[in-house]
Amino acid sequence: MAASAAARVQTVVAGAGVVGLACARALAASGREVLVLEAEPHVGSGVSSRNSGVIHAGIYYPRGSLKGRACVDGRRRLYRFCEAHGVPHRRVGKLVVATHASQLPALDALREKAEACGVTGDDERLRPLDAADVAALEPEVRCVGGVLSPSTGIVDAHELMLALQGEAEASGATVACAGAVERAEALPGGGVAIEAGGMALHAAELVNCAGLDAPRLVSGLRPGAVVAHHFAKGNYFSLAGRSPFGRLVYPLPDAQTAGLGVHATVDLAGRCRFGPDVEWLDGPALDASAFTVDASRAESFYAAVRTYWPGLADGALAPDYAGVRPKLSARGEAAADFLLQRSGDHGCRGLVQLLGIESPGLTASLALADLVVDALDEDAAAR
Repeated sequence: MAASAAARVQTVVAGAGVVGLACARALAASGREVLVLEAEPHVGSGVSSRNSGVIHAGIYYPRGSLKGRACVDGRRRLYRFCEAHGVPHRRVGKLVVATHASQLPALDALREKAEACGVTGDDERLRPLDAADVAALEPEVRCVGGVLSPSTGIVDAHELMLALQGEAEASGATVACAGAVERAEALPGGGVAIEAGGMALHAAELVNCAGLDAPRLVSGLRPGAVVAHHFAKGNYFSLAGRSPFGRLVYPLPDAQTAGLGVHATVDLAGRCRFGPDVEWLDGPALDASAFTVDASRAESFYAAVRTYWPGLADGALAPDYAGVRPKLSARGEAAADFLLQRSGDHGCRGLVQLLGIESPGLTASLALADLVVDALDEDAAAR
């Protein structure tokens, strides 16, 4: 890249999904000149466009993990942000249910993990329920016991991203769509040289929030560096008619797939979807089939859902949508934590990378954004 031909910009954010837009908002509010580069024609068209819209409480993650800390902090901030900006959302609550007596100890362990993650407020703590308690809340659910997460909610993810974009732009950020980062190269004195959408840029700071494309940028920025990355597809099936549930209903997490099990989500219009399952994809290439639902998977969905909702009628499910999750753990491995790489991790001053940002990335977005600002502030102070 020719240095003389490159335009200079203070901070570039690669990716305009929910995390990238949250970072752009926080960085612009800190007084930085911010340019967001998005490969797709519209913001939020990648991983974020296929989000279930759940505001997670933070009950599943190991104590001290970045996922756990950012989810709990981010969830509280997210509710405040939605209320302040009129983003449609609702604190509906979630039931996690045991369908066999042998699963009851796992419910106790789940509550203990939630306490360790900081889900401790009176309106947040998981509440133990017996079968009668669950039936009183959700008559269609059959189980031997459960826990209620009162702070779990749902949000219109698209409206959330528009609100984040609006705040970022109001603080001076520029969002450029259809401008994929084609190449990025760390500069010896700090900062990054970038080619994107026919432009040559020199950025003092780069935040890699490129989702499924983030590992490609890593390899360009650090020649020879290998960041293990894997893609797991999640399929959803929709239910005909209105939801039989007023809350979200989850089975216990599936240790074999490192997923949360095929669960029932409701949206703000009262529609119900089931999913996601976990379908591991082979190889790094993603084509159109990665984002379509194979109708033949319905059989496994009926079996999974009927473990807690035996009233599900034949023919009631239809293929809905699919998303692909960027993962740092492989098939058969325990779920990996989020990875936030600072300059001390890779040696490039002014570069922050967010890798493996899957669920609960939406919930954690505002908290992750503040961590990004902190990391870049530290680099700026060291210059």
